[in-house]
Amino acid sequence: MFQVVFNATSAAEMSALPTELQLDLLSDFEVLPEEVDKADPERFGLIEREGKKLFRYRVKDYRIYFERAPEGITVHRVLHRNTFRDFLFRASLPMPTEDVELAQQRKFWELIDEGRAARKV
Repeated sequence: MFQVVFNATSAAEMSALPTELQLDLLSDFEVLPEEVDKADPERFGLIEREGKKLFRYRVKDYRIYFERAPEGITVHRVLHRNTFRDFLFRASLPMPTEDVELAQQRKFWELIDEGRAARKV
């Protein structure tokens, strides 16, 4: 069975949004495991570090960061494109190599690791 699992951090980020917006984001987040396995650059951003792959999917004004998991997909972060956190990662990144540059940012991976640790609690 395919599942989309939100860790504690991404679940908190989603629950802070108005219910109607949550439903809009979830309905637009149309991702199947086989699509992720293909990693179509037209649909997903791909960020890699030390053999780990993290995907980015844009929905409306939000960026959903997730990874492929055995049960389906694990969502790590849901960030609005106009937030300070998102700005810190993207303000000075050139567009053609955005994901490569993002993968090299230590702060970005700290946010992801924070979400992973929250899931284990």
